[in-house]
Amino acid sequence: MTELITTQLVRLNASWGADKTEVIRGLAGVVNDASRADDLEQLVADALAREETSSTGLPGGIAIPHCRTSGVSEPTLAFARLEPPVDFGAKDGPADLAFLIAAPAGGDATHLQLLTKLARSLVKPAFTDSLRSAETPEEIVELIDAALAEPAKAASTPAAAAPAAAAVAVSASGPKSLVAVTACPTGIAHTYMAAEALEAAAEKAGIKISVETQGSAGTTPLAPETIASAAAVIFAVDVGVRDRSRFAGKPMVSSGVKRPIGDADAMIAEALRYADDPNAPRVEGTAAEAGASTGGAASFGSTVRRVLMTGVSYMIPFVAAGGLLIALGFLFGGYEIVNDGQAIAVDNTFFNLPSVSEFGLDHALFGSAFFAYLGALLFTLGAAAFGFLVPALAGYIAYAIADRPGIAPGFVMGAIAGTLNSGFLGGIVGGVLAGIVALWITKWKVPHWMRGLMPVLVIPLLATLISGFVMVVVLGKPLASLMEALSDGLNSLQGGSAIVLGIILGLMMAFDMGGPLNKTAYAFATTGLGAAATATDAPELKVMAAVMLAGMVPPLALALATVVRPGLFTIPERENGKAAWAMGASFITEGAIPFAAADPTRVIPSIMAGSAVTGALSMGLDVSLRAPHGGIFVVPFAVGNIAGFILALVAGTLVAAALVIALKSASKTDTDLATV
Repeated sequence: MTELITTQLVRLNASWGADKTEVIRGLAGVVNDASRADDLEQLVADALAREETSSTGLPGGIAIPHCRTSGVSEPTLAFARLEPPVDFGAKDGPADLAFLIAAPAGGDATHLQLLTKLARSLVKPAFTDSLRSAETPEEIVELIDAALAEPAKAASTPAAAAPAAAAVAVSASGPKSLVAVTACPTGIAHTYMAAEALEAAAEKAGIKISVETQGSAGTTPLAPETIASAAAVIFAVDVGVRDRSRFAGKPMVSSGVKRPIGDADAMIAEALRYADDPNAPRVEGTAAEAGASTGGAASFGSTVRRVLMTGVSYMIPFVAAGGLLIALGFLFGGYEIVNDGQAIAVDNTFFNLPSVSEFGLDHALFGSAFFAYLGALLFTLGAAAFGFLVPALAGYIAYAIADRPGIAPGFVMGAIAGTLNSGFLGGIVGGVLAGIVALWITKWKVPHWMRGLMPVLVIPLLATLISGFVMVVVLGKPLASLMEALSDGLNSLQGGSAIVLGIILGLMMAFDMGGPLNKTAYAFATTGLGAAATATDAPELKVMAAVMLAGMVPPLALALATVVRPGLFTIPERENGKAAWAMGASFITEGAIPFAAADPTRVIPSIMAGSAVTGALSMGLDVSLRAPHGGIFVVPFAVGNIAGFILALVAGTLVAAALVIALKSASKTDTDLATV
C-alpha cells in the first residue's frame, strides 16, 4: 500500500494567501505535484464541497479540509504550516497547521482506518506541538508515521454486562456510564476526533463512555446491554444517527460533530446532569421499543421489519406533506379540482384567476375564483409530493439493506414500480431487490484503480441494470396483478368484512402502543394512503381513518378514567393523565404506555376493546382520512364524515375507560391512602 504521507507532501512556512479556498487549492496542488492526484480539479471541487457543508477549522490552530473523492486512487495526506495563519472557521482564531486528507471514493477499510488514527491524534496537544516545532519535512513525516503506528485504542465498551433487565437502570451506588455516537458527512476526520475528545474527557471525569463512530471506516454498533446500562447518550453528529431507536428513552445531549472537539468536558458534564434530570431532553420512543430493537442477534423477522420500517419512516414525510396539501386543495377548490387542478395551477395566476363555472368548480370555497386557484395550487403541490411515495419507499428500503449504494437503484426501482402499475407492493419488492444487488456488488474485490469508480458509476449502473431487468421482465406483470387483486379486495369490503378489518386494525394499534404490531398497522395504512393518491373516495382512506382513530383511543380513555375515578390511580398516573389528553388528541398512542406498564393485565385488554370498537365503527360509518397524522387537528379539512369520526372516537374512548374503571374497581381499592 502506498504511504499516506511522504516528504513530497509536506510544506513548511507555506504562503497561499489569506483565504481558506486558496489554501485548499494549494494543498491539492501539493498532492498533484507529488503525482498522487488522478484528477486535480475533482479533488479541489470535492474538498471545497465538503468545506461548504461545515467549516473544518478546529480549536488550537488546526484545519483539516478533507473529502472522499475520485480525484485520488490512494489515501493521501498533505500537510502545511501556514504563514500567515488562515481562518478556517474555528472559534479561537485562524489555523497555522493545515492537513488535506483525501480518501478514495471507494477506499477500503484499511485505508480509512489509517486516516481515523490520524484524526484521533490531532486532538492531542503533544502531537500538534511537535508538528509546530519540527524543522524538516522528514521530521513531520516521522511524527505522522509514529501516530499511525500506534496500536488501536481499546474499545471502551464494558467487557461484561449485567442481564438486560438489571442493566436498564443505573445503580445508584456504582459509577454512571455514558454512550455516544459521532458522525460527520464524509465520515473521515471529525467523526473520530469527536470520539477521541469525548473518550479523553470521560476518562478525566472518571466516567466510562462507549462511543460508536458511524464513519467511513465502518461501524461497530454498541452492544444492546451497553446502551441499556448507560445513564445518558451523546449525539455529536452532522448527519442522521443510524438505528436511533436503539437509544429510545435515554436522556440526550445533542450537538454537531465539532462541539466535542473543543468542548468535550462540558458535554460530559451536561450528559451526567441530564441523567439525573427527569425533565431532560430524551431520545424519542420508549425503553421497551429500544429493547425490542436491540435485543441480541437480529432474527430474520426483525431484519425484515427493520428494513420495511426504514422505508416507511422515510416515506411518511412525503405522505404527510402530500396528503395535507391535497386535503387543503379539496377544502379550497372542492373535489372537482382533481380534474383540472394542474392545468389551472400552471396556466393561471393570482392576477389571472380561473373561471369557476368554466372548470365546473361548483364546490370551491365561497364560489371564489381566488380560493379555486389556491386550491389548484395546493392540490398540484400535494400530487407532486405523492409522486415520490413509492420511489422513497423503495429507495430507503434499499438504503436499509446496502446503505448509500442502494439509494439510487432503489429510487429507480420505485419509479419503475409506478410505470408497471405495481404500486407500493412493487416498491417494496423493487427496493429489496435493489438493496440486495447493490450490497452484493459492494463486496466485489476490484483493482485499486477501479475503487473510485465503484460508488459513482459501477454500483448504480449495475445495480439498476440488474434489478431493473428482473423487475420489468420477470416480476412486472405478477406484481401488477397482485396489486390489482389487493385493490379489488379493499374495494369489495362492505358491511361485515369492513368492520372485521376495522376491529383487527384497532386491536393492533392498542396492543403494544407504538410497538411492532402498532407500527405494522400504521405502515399498512400509510402505504395504502399513498396508493390512493389523489382519489376522492378510496377504501385506503377509510383504513387510514380507522388506524388513526384507534390509535387515539388508548391515551384519551385513560385520561378520562383518571378524571372519573381518580382514586383508582396513583398520583403520578393522574399527572400522566393530564398529558394523555393532549397526546391522544394528537394521535400519540404512546401516551398510554405509563398506565400499561404499571398495570398491563387490566389496562391493555381494556384499551384493545375500546380501539376495536372505534375501528369497527370507523369502517362501518365510512369515515375517511386523507392525512397520515394530526389527530383532531386535521379534522376540518382532511376527514370525510366528521360526525362519524367523532362518534367512533367517543364510543371507543368510553368503552375503554369504562372497562379500565370496572377492572380496577373489581380488585383494587382506592390508592389515595397509599399515596398521600
